[in-house]
Amino acid sequence: MSTKILVIDDDAAITELMSMLLRTHGFEVLTTNFGAEGIHLAEEKTPDVILLDLMMPDKDGWQVCKAIRAFSNIPILILSAINDPSIVASVLDAGADDFLVKPVPSGVLVAHIRKMVRQTDSVNNLKLKQTGSLISHTEPLRP
Repeated sequence: MSTKILVIDDDAAITELMSMLLRTHGFEVLTTNFGAEGIHLAEEKTPDVILLDLMMPDKDGWQVCKAIRAFSNIPILILSAINDPSIVASVLDAGADDFLVKPVPSGVLVAHIRKMVRQTDSVNNLKLKQTGSLISHTEPLRP
């Protein structure tokens, strides 16, 4: 099963470039140029990772991030041309998981995506183990 990435950026050239780049690395890619549509796709398609731009005309990255956090813990990686520590801090506080400044070398971007997928897999495996051990403790003992 391939990793599904949702790219939300108002620049169509960026979403097209990201789509081509990520597909060459074996990712399944969904794209949109609108924040509101990105929120809808995040809920409907449940991607493994979201790449999100901050500066968009309909809903900015902060609004999109907060809206997605209201229903999901999908890892969100912010990609922005803004390189200001206070902006980075505010978007991480809004619920983003990581932040990279554009332009990002493709190898660095792919490595961050894979790291986020590994972290999510680790958390899910831990939850599964905890659930499994809870079930085994609540089952009646058999002779």
